[in-house]
Amino acid sequence: MPNKKTISRREALRLSAASLGGLTLAGLPNLANQASASTQAPHFTPRAKRVIFLFMHGGPSQVDTFDYKPRLNMDDGKELPFAPAMNIDAVPKLLRSPWKFSRHGESGNWVSELLPHTAKHIDDLCVVRSMYSRGQSHGQAVSMLHTGSDNLVRPSVGAWVSYGLGSDNPDLPAFVSISPASGHGGPRNYGCAFLPAMHQATAIGNSGKLGDAKIQHLGNERLSDKEQSEQLALLQAINRDHLTRVQRDEQISGAIDSFDLAFRMQAAAPEVLDLAKEPDYVQKSYGIGTKETDNFGRQCLLARRLVEAGVRYVEVSTGNVWDQHGNLKDGHEKNSLATDQPVAALLADLKTRGMLEETLVVWGGEFGRTPIAQGTNGRDHNPQGFTTWLAGAGVKGGLAYGNTDDYGYYAVEQRVHVHDLHATMLHLLGLDHLRLTYKYAGRDFRLTDVYGEVVHDLLS
Repeated sequence: MPNKKTISRREALRLSAASLGGLTLAGLPNLANQASASTQAPHFTPRAKRVIFLFMHGGPSQVDTFDYKPRLNMDDGKELPFAPAMNIDAVPKLLRSPWKFSRHGESGNWVSELLPHTAKHIDDLCVVRSMYSRGQSHGQAVSMLHTGSDNLVRPSVGAWVSYGLGSDNPDLPAFVSISPASGHGGPRNYGCAFLPAMHQATAIGNSGKLGDAKIQHLGNERLSDKEQSEQLALLQAINRDHLTRVQRDEQISGAIDSFDLAFRMQAAAPEVLDLAKEPDYVQKSYGIGTKETDNFGRQCLLARRLVEAGVRYVEVSTGNVWDQHGNLKDGHEKNSLATDQPVAALLADLKTRGMLEETLVVWGGEFGRTPIAQGTNGRDHNPQGFTTWLAGAGVKGGLAYGNTDDYGYYAVEQRVHVHDLHATMLHLLGLDHLRLTYKYAGRDFRLTDVYGEVVHDLLS
């Protein structure tokens, strides 16, 4: 053991963060004085082992994708016959959808021509057309979707899942965010807040672009594996000696776990991140190699490889591209072209591998869009009624659940709040949202705060 006077615990942490790259240390200053271990076991038998959340950042329009409204087309250009959800200067005029809808699959559910590939999987989708949320702005709504709070720093959904269940692979994190958004809360949307630092996401790629699918600072080119291993052993010895003396220091406990995982990931992660190991036909099915679909196709294929390797919760993000306040037609067509084939390929790939029955796939944005025009050819934000779909483990495929009004503005039947969605996702993972709690600042916190109910009608 080195002389403790020659290197302080704080200095050891600083040096090790520099050498190992600080991979999982961003959340250490926020650690509370709580047990660092998660519950690591479900409350009851789970239907899903893992989650892939496909985040359509910006808010896709429900009335142009899955929520067919003939009355909207009939009354195009007319005034909205009821009060809009927010004050606007101009008289609100209805705007028809530029795209045709048709029924698909044995279920006969409606899908617009924007999503021809996804439409082929409609019988696997549980389409919730009555979602609603809080927050008219992106920042509020994105935070609500990711953390269950629209204005306070709270742990993200993936962090709660990591805390509750841990990872299926000790050499990989439980929670990964692929190409996470840099705006509208940024790291807060995949952070752990007051949960132990091990439960924040490991980020891969930059906002809206996957790039070379590298995890930043995973290794250190200045040190060999042997030198890093020896340095880590020294650091961990200092840390554990400190814990023996003080009994409780959550920053050090978190650091020990984080450094251990960071070192193990150096061997495990490159293999998982190497998409070239996939056959050409698989890559092609995701649209890899085609300009319009290459980026999101890589994200979706990487998501499949990560959950297959044991990562518990993976988020894939488009970047804030669905926010068509103007030029709705060109914008939504571009976004659909980029995402439709990769999403359908992901569903097909999971199904072929027998993984879909144990994987929950969730698709949606932070809100939808208004059926009234913004300007001449755009739509504004609409948290009052929008669409999210789920597929895979434990959900009823082919179900169209809930309704908005005749124009697709307000959720009016079988309404599902974001808190209800979170409660249902946790339930499918075998976690009771009422029991998955963490004590901080004198109170027990949970993902759904004091709200939320499991939507049992969605479950098979």
